[in-house]
Amino acid sequence: MIDLLVIADSVLTMDPARPVARAVAVIGNRVVGVYDDPAQAPAARTTLDVGPATVVPGFHDAHNHMAWYGLDLLEVDLSTPPVHDLAQVYAAVAERAAAVAQDEWVIGNGYDQNKLGGHPDRDELDRAAGGRKVWLKHTSGHMCQVSSAVLAELGIAERPVHVEGGLVQTDASGHPTGLLQEQAQNLVSALVLPYPLAALEDAIERAGRRYLAEGITSATEAGIAGGWIGKSPVELAAYQRAYDRGRLPVRVELMVAHDAMHELPAHAEDDMPLGLDLGITTGFGDDWLRIGPAKVFSDGSLIGRTAAMCCDFDDLPGERGYLQADAGWLHDRIVDLHRSGWRVAAHAIGDAAIDLVLQAYADAQEVHPRTDARHRVEHFGVSRPDQVARAAALGVIAVPQGRFVQEIGDGMIAALGAERTAWAYRQRSLLEAGMCLPGSSDRPVVQGAPLLGMHAMVNQCTESGQDFNPAEALTAHQALHAFTMGSAYASHAEAAKGSLTPGKLADLAVLSHDPTRVDADQIGDIEVEATIVDGRLAYSMEKS
Repeated sequence: MIDLLVIADSVLTMDPARPVARAVAVIGNRVVGVYDDPAQAPAARTTLDVGPATVVPGFHDAHNHMAWYGLDLLEVDLSTPPVHDLAQVYAAVAERAAAVAQDEWVIGNGYDQNKLGGHPDRDELDRAAGGRKVWLKHTSGHMCQVSSAVLAELGIAERPVHVEGGLVQTDASGHPTGLLQEQAQNLVSALVLPYPLAALEDAIERAGRRYLAEGITSATEAGIAGGWIGKSPVELAAYQRAYDRGRLPVRVELMVAHDAMHELPAHAEDDMPLGLDLGITTGFGDDWLRIGPAKVFSDGSLIGRTAAMCCDFDDLPGERGYLQADAGWLHDRIVDLHRSGWRVAAHAIGDAAIDLVLQAYADAQEVHPRTDARHRVEHFGVSRPDQVARAAALGVIAVPQGRFVQEIGDGMIAALGAERTAWAYRQRSLLEAGMCLPGSSDRPVVQGAPLLGMHAMVNQCTESGQDFNPAEALTAHQALHAFTMGSAYASHAEAAKGSLTPGKLADLAVLSHDPTRVDADQIGDIEVEATIVDGRLAYSMEKS
């Protein structure tokens, strides 16, 4: 007798050997059978008949920020909507300031100067917050705006300091405006980090519950423990505690920020110059919680105009962004991580940064060859045709975010102009080059529901209604494949998940409609009715 039988009018297995079925049989946490006729299935202790709904493999977000998102849910929401102009930013700050003590911080997130008409003003924030410390995080995560009280505590209220790989922005008179870009954000981090493990554990569970309601069963956390992206040097412990206490709702792969690593005094024959204590590296863990790649930031943000470009931004003549560290140092860091056995996930948005990362991967493989390394380029934001061809030849996995097109595409078009927009956040070009295409969101930069991501991947339309890059539009089936098998492959986990194949993990999502059959403009309206993780019902819309 099997433990669970799931019956639906349509099961999209994502397994080419049997792409469509009517029933899925589960024993324990594994799929043991897929059937065209439910009557062919063995007797089951529990039967879940979802009628006209469609069953698909559980979604896998290949690049998101789980703890960051969970923390954001308690902060002032400055995204658009609900906030549409700077006056509303100041009103939201004033409302939160009135509810906290004078010595408490006012923290907000999600603002986008491209939608608000500019960055918040330092003096206006001072007035709105009554002199309190204010920290407003840009939606990209690559910059933030702070108040005078924060600048004063940092000792830079009147004059900036130089920050390698970052910028303390100043006005015409040389006074800091409160805008801190890239590595300059670490100045603020030093005042507020680390977060307590208990707060991080709460944030992880809070985020995970949201993920379940969106059909997500696996997530790749894109940076812990170091740099401006990490929340604590012992951040892994928060995930482990959540796991041990049954508070980790979805499977998680953790990218470790390279800043958290150090030289290892291993034997010379071990050839492990860099990593974590005990020699822990990519792959350590189990099907629920596992160490993934080393995360390296090479450049910044496209909508923030800090991505490292080969040519000027279209709307900022003379500006090409910048790298987050010396080019030679970044190259050698990537090579050493590869040499030490890590998969590497290098953030690279601008084409100049992509050049650097691809060259480092090529050199690493030439000097220290490894089979099936599956190194990644996170975002692969603005990639020339020659870079697509080179990435494919190197076996590199590009991880673009389709949802960016809809939510921040207008800002990207302004930064790039029409000609280079054709190179931005490619999808179809990657598939045509023979590359794997994962599905990801970079949440909380944009909304993270996979069905919203799929909608954007298929429709290629910005928030204002502009066509972004129609030549890169996917079919709904290709978008679904990205968020299932594509992401599993990017995590080196395609043998365990990504399709409803006997022997694989029993992770399923129940959808109100078949995304491959509805009109393209309706994909984002599909609801998740239930989510099954590890063979157990983890979310039901009826019970939520």
